[in-house]
Amino acid sequence: MSGSALYETFARAPLAFDHGEGTWLVTDKGERYLDFAGGIAVNSLGHSHPHLVAALTEQAAKLWHVSNLYEIPEQRRLGERLVDATFADKVFFTNSGAEALECAIKTARRYQFVKGHPERFRIITFEGAFHGRTLATIAAGGQYKYLEGFGPKVEGFDQVAFDDIDAAEKAITPETAAILIEPVQGEGGIRPVPTQSLKRLRQLCDQHGLLLIFDEVQCGIGRTGKLFAHEWAGVTPDLMAIAKGIGGGFPMGACLATDEAATGMTAGVHGTTFGGNPLAMAVGNAVLDVVLADGFLEDVQRKALLLKQGLAGVADEFPDVIEGIRGTGLMLGLKCVMPNTKVNMALRDQHLLAVPAGDNVIRLLPPLTVTDAEIGEALERIRAGAKGLTDAIAAEAAK
Repeated sequence: MSGSALYETFARAPLAFDHGEGTWLVTDKGERYLDFAGGIAVNSLGHSHPHLVAALTEQAAKLWHVSNLYEIPEQRRLGERLVDATFADKVFFTNSGAEALECAIKTARRYQFVKGHPERFRIITFEGAFHGRTLATIAAGGQYKYLEGFGPKVEGFDQVAFDDIDAAEKAITPETAAILIEPVQGEGGIRPVPTQSLKRLRQLCDQHGLLLIFDEVQCGIGRTGKLFAHEWAGVTPDLMAIAKGIGGGFPMGACLATDEAATGMTAGVHGTTFGGNPLAMAVGNAVLDVVLADGFLEDVQRKALLLKQGLAGVADEFPDVIEGIRGTGLMLGLKCVMPNTKVNMALRDQHLLAVPAGDNVIRLLPPLTVTDAEIGEALERIRAGAKGLTDAIAAEAAK
């Protein structure tokens, strides 16, 4: 995009898509790409899903925006459905994952304040985390590449090594308010947190009067085969941030909380202009119609196993390219031997879209509606891409 009117903050691929059909994207030149990037886990039900299109267009013909000065019936309905399906008692709707995390951070600090502990404002986080791009959420994530050049780091975040629960315990001080963690790290390289670790964090929070915050912006809304990833561990948080998949491509997020955790969030202490608008709420309800339908999540689990087993076979066949497979559900990662950017380019040459991540990993985040045939097609394209890279290595060695 060099020379355009846009900020040059994205290293964009030289592709422009005209429309999408389920798991497929079609360029302005008519080329078809199998989309296993999913808008970075956003397009949970693929492109142009008829139920989502109908919900959005019907609402668009009636009402777009009124603000939270008034009742929004579909907002109340979506909130009640999320409460019924989760640990939560309260929901605050936002426009993005970063805003959902900001709400969770503010809710945790405010909780400690109204409980008589204003000194408790610090939050323990984990290496490799990604919680958003606001000043507070880049501080929570702690990655230097996102912090550099933006002035003093926002105070109040103490980071420990990934899955080092002993270090997390030692990091607790009289100023600690909460612990924040992704049950499955996405941008950090598709790294699931072990069940026992999540259980220990729950115990630590209960023991020390802290709130446990889960960031399920990427791993939530059916991505792992459960509605939320923490369900696999049988551990419930006090607060949870969600986004991406709940909008199916429409910008929206939410912060979910127990009644106790939300004690301090009274009238006037937090707000949003666009969050919970009628368009987003119509789409969010439509997404839940599909994801909560009988058998849907079980089918995600079945398809995930099919994909993971196929990927393991490709990794075995091309050990010079792929070291191993990691992840859960339809949130899988190829741990690469050669640079992941090179592997990603090879997959794109096969008209398969994927997403690079940390720890030299390629993320595969197909729509939850992906078919068995499309999984088979993706495996063939990944195999072809890996073979091309292996052949190139052999040709170079023969020189």
